[in-house]
Amino acid sequence: MQLDKNVSEILLAPSGMDLMQLAQSLEAVSSSAIDDADLFLQYRQEETWNLEDSIVKGCDLVIDRGFGLRVVSGEKTGFAYADDINWKALIAAGSNAKSIAASGQSGKIKITNVISTNSLYPAINPISTLSDEKKVLWLQEIDAYLRAKDPRVAQVTLNLTSEYEVVLLLNKEGQLHHDIRPMVQLFISVQVQQAGRREKGFSGSGARLGLDFFSSALKFQLADKALAQALNNLEAIAAPAGVMPVVLGPGWPAVLLHEAIGHGLEADHIRKNSSIFANQLGEKVASDLCTIVDDGSLATRRGSVSMDDEGVAGEKTLLIENGKLVGFMHDKLSARLMNMKTTGNGRRESYADIPLPRMTNTMMLAGKTDPAEIIASVKKGIYAVDFAGGQVETASGNFVFSASEAYLIENGKITRPIKGATLIGNGLEVLKKVSMLGNDLALDPGIGVCGKEGQTVPVGVGQPTVKIEKLTVGGQR
Repeated sequence: MQLDKNVSEILLAPSGMDLMQLAQSLEAVSSSAIDDADLFLQYRQEETWNLEDSIVKGCDLVIDRGFGLRVVSGEKTGFAYADDINWKALIAAGSNAKSIAASGQSGKIKITNVISTNSLYPAINPISTLSDEKKVLWLQEIDAYLRAKDPRVAQVTLNLTSEYEVVLLLNKEGQLHHDIRPMVQLFISVQVQQAGRREKGFSGSGARLGLDFFSSALKFQLADKALAQALNNLEAIAAPAGVMPVVLGPGWPAVLLHEAIGHGLEADHIRKNSSIFANQLGEKVASDLCTIVDDGSLATRRGSVSMDDEGVAGEKTLLIENGKLVGFMHDKLSARLMNMKTTGNGRRESYADIPLPRMTNTMMLAGKTDPAEIIASVKKGIYAVDFAGGQVETASGNFVFSASEAYLIENGKITRPIKGATLIGNGLEVLKKVSMLGNDLALDPGIGVCGKEGQTVPVGVGQPTVKIEKLTVGGQR
């Protein structure tokens, strides 16, 4: 029975441990009284380079290694973790976690199979895919490029992050899972100044690849995008206020879909009746145009998982089909309690956290309409192409989102940039007001993160151009 050599050397060898000891530690908490138990080991290395005021301020390197031991009985979870992987810590964690399984006979765990999962990303450490000297040069090149391109550039801030994660999971069925997860990200912020007015622009990208993902062409495209957004904001007028048609651009604007709708389709919210979609399975909840999926099986995407943090392969889960609610995103706990199939959405931030139902790459599928036709259909409204952030209340579905880049639509044409636009509405109502859907499905550039119950995980979003027939816009009348 073979375990990936890198996984064994990183997670087990430093403490002189072996697979037999892992099995023995899980046996100590397993009994006939429990429904599930698993041992999750993780090693994580993150390197971040920052540039500000044309100076590379240095590199931060974080290394973390530890394990979490979980026991589940009914709806109750016993959990203990430690920031080191050794026999003494495993036994102590088992003693703390097993109180949930106080009754019943202890069982033996035999490692029956090393599960091979189709990998969606290369098993590399992205930190070592580029020399430190080259990383510094990259940042300096982007900074010089932006400052040379427009004299109004007052400040450039850059952030380059590489992450290497190795995980190993053993469950009470004796199945052994492992995954090697690379991640890279580049963020660019540009501040411009003209006639005493300062405005910002932002762009970024990322993937589960090495640093060679950021080719020269991509680096400078991202720089151009950030600068264009900042310069647009210099010319922006105050956003109008009122109820009007809103057109959302393709790609990243699906963050509104993620927040206002996606969280309500995570099965723990459904099970606890804290979602607007509770008790609506099989019901019409959206326009006929809307088909929404969560897909953790897309190669190299930030939100993708070769396996989730319970050892279940990432997959494409149909949530809403032609307006009808047909499914939810499950971890093992919610799937068992709701008598449904797990969907590969059991995710945790680290070994110190329990898995929860979480989104991966959530998207609305494409329609058949030319985006130009959608814009032409609007007499007076706004076109939102980028968002800075927002707030949503999962139980009610009410949301408020701030657009970081938006434009007026006047008589079927995109005209002036606007500033200060906020979109205010209800996720369920917005779905019903989708009246046109473009044929231009796009995914976000790879910048998404999602927070839930104190845990943050990388995610992706996507959509085509979407017309919402009526939505409240906050701005200035």
